[in-house]
Amino acid sequence: MSEKSTPATPAATGWNTWDVRTHTGMSRLPSGPRVRFGVLGPDGPVLSGFTWRDGLERLGPHTVDGTYAEVTVRAAGHRLRLVFAGGPGDVLHARAESPGTVVLSVEGLDAVEEPAGEGAGARNVSVGGARWAVNVSSPTRRLDSPAHTLTLAFDTGTGAVDVRVAPETPPDAAPEGAAGTVAETGTVLDAHRAASDRTRLRSGGWLGDAADALTRAVTWNTIHAPEIDRVLTPTSRDFVCAERKGFYGTWALHAWDTFFTGLAASAVDRDYARGVFGQILPYADEAGMIPNRVSDDGGRTDDRSQPPVGALTVYQAYLAGGLSAGTRDTALLTGTYPALLAWHDWWPRARRGPHGLLAWGSDPVVGDAASATLDRARRESGLDDSPMYDECLYDPATSTMDLADVGLNALHIADAEALAAIADILGERATAARLRAEAATAGAAADRLLWDVERGGYRNLTASGAHDPHVSPTMLYALLAGLPDAGRAAAVAADLLRPEVLGGVRPLPSVARNDPGFAATYWRGRIWAPMAYLAVQGLRRYELTGLSRPVVRALLRLFLDEWREHGHVRENYPATDGENLTALQKRSDGLMAWGGLLAYLAFGELADARPDGWRFAHPGEPADLCGLPLGDGRLDVRATDRLTVGLDGRVLLDMAPGVTVRGYRLTADGATGTAEGTGDLLVTPPGGGPPVTLDVRGAPRRFTVGTGGPTARNDAGERGDTGGTRDTASTGDSGTGSTGDIREGTGT
Repeated sequence: MSEKSTPATPAATGWNTWDVRTHTGMSRLPSGPRVRFGVLGPDGPVLSGFTWRDGLERLGPHTVDGTYAEVTVRAAGHRLRLVFAGGPGDVLHARAESPGTVVLSVEGLDAVEEPAGEGAGARNVSVGGARWAVNVSSPTRRLDSPAHTLTLAFDTGTGAVDVRVAPETPPDAAPEGAAGTVAETGTVLDAHRAASDRTRLRSGGWLGDAADALTRAVTWNTIHAPEIDRVLTPTSRDFVCAERKGFYGTWALHAWDTFFTGLAASAVDRDYARGVFGQILPYADEAGMIPNRVSDDGGRTDDRSQPPVGALTVYQAYLAGGLSAGTRDTALLTGTYPALLAWHDWWPRARRGPHGLLAWGSDPVVGDAASATLDRARRESGLDDSPMYDECLYDPATSTMDLADVGLNALHIADAEALAAIADILGERATAARLRAEAATAGAAADRLLWDVERGGYRNLTASGAHDPHVSPTMLYALLAGLPDAGRAAAVAADLLRPEVLGGVRPLPSVARNDPGFAATYWRGRIWAPMAYLAVQGLRRYELTGLSRPVVRALLRLFLDEWREHGHVRENYPATDGENLTALQKRSDGLMAWGGLLAYLAFGELADARPDGWRFAHPGEPADLCGLPLGDGRLDVRATDRLTVGLDGRVLLDMAPGVTVRGYRLTADGATGTAEGTGDLLVTPPGGGPPVTLDVRGAPRRFTVGTGGPTARNDAGERGDTGGTRDTASTGDSGTGSTGDIREGTGT
């Protein structure tokens, strides 16, 4: 596949924040100047750095297209707050606020034309033959600058300076609607902020600022890679940029990082998420293997892949993209399915390990002496230094570890189930049947071989046939794959979630606390959002709400505490009290997109998209989740003394806190679902009119509300009284259509 075959979303045009080297400026793409701000220190301008370990204080709102952003940094003893608004067209407006001397650097220039003396007049610069005017609101003085750079200092006295950068255009030729002077900067910034607020994902109450945190961890990590002319969203721009003390030159993509980032992005913008998911797929090799990593200066990992979570995350993003199949993003599936299927089929060909099960591995690559080693096989797991693999050996005969891994086998089975559902949606019936048959066969083998009778749980299996004693949340992935029956699933989960194992106030450390290998560092004990997400999804598959809800709540507390105090969305979170993760050697980046999965899990307590439809439930305390981007519109879910679900301002469901709705779907013909619990439920017909009231009395009751009036029945199939409507006014013409009873397991 061509590395440019997948179009970037958003496009690399206009003013944006996508220069990976800086948070404190904007660049104009595809060509044009680069603008950066800083402060004047005792040794000169401070314009660089501003990482989480060096002066970056708070990242504010940031739009998907990068044209509006706010950021606060600290340098030379001064705080600097910046607000940027790119556009309309090629116009940049910016405001810098600081008690110190603000410095502006305009870079990448061919020439600078000096005004006649110092002051607030415009300076004209040229880039690639195009002329740009730099207008400022305060008196300036020019500082010594490197070549091709204009550096100005602002002794504001008022603490703020406005800057406008635009193509040098006669006033009578300015584009319609373009702000014409720097005096209009405040108005432009306010308008951009208001536009951003109207459509952004929002949360409150129990969820706190989780929506803002998740959003910024994705949008602030979007960058432009000039050498391939693509917009990318690595998990962390600090992690991939050498100038920001990262590990690569200017960009890198990792496989499972990209898929989890795409899932987090799906809560922000559907088109944006589709673009993120597609970024890693073009790098699959001819065999279908998606590499662990591709980067500018580190190349690609042709010897190994990463955990197969592609279909799981894509399918979940698809389900969450609409209230029915008709409003979901089918383009996401058509654009990813071929590559995901090829990757799925690669695993059993390339990674058959002990006892015919799957095992992590690394293929021999000519010229790569580190390939085909245990270290590389560990890296394929994504859990680089996990104690689970301390005693393993590398088997050159199979190119795998000599350990059959519960996590890998379960993920591959769950991947097959998700791919089968996608194949059905796309009309690939034969492939769907093949995948389901393979999943059933693999599931039976995994359940039989990985079940440790002595310990009463799933464990990794050595080549000798012994079950390995190490325990991690990957053992809960067996639930994600549906391996045990309901009784065993509940027992396994309860045993693993004991405080001394994987439970407690800081749940799901990457290794059990009573494991000899637990060290509370990196993958030897830290809490990782991807691992937590997969484990909790396993619990939710079996409706183990009594176990999953405390875990999700505890993880949300960790997430929000870190966000409120530091503005961080962590690569990983401490599993013990008092651990400081800010030092470089601690290896926990301060803003990493996949950390937002802890917020995503909490969103699911109120609104969770599932294969049979949406689940809506009151979390037990006040909470708001508003602006979820669906094909139907913007979904708002509010929990107060009741739970309401609204779409673009129209209430769809109004329910007592003791009621849970499952399998909810909304089409032009009707609203369907199943209600259970205790209390009343009001369902609004899709065509409008007064809501229909359903009295829920414990037993699950299936309902349909459409143009022909409501019907409901309990699980035994007996029709029940829907209770009439709360509004007794005339409803007008109700139409002649009839309603049918919703059935379970109808899929999408």
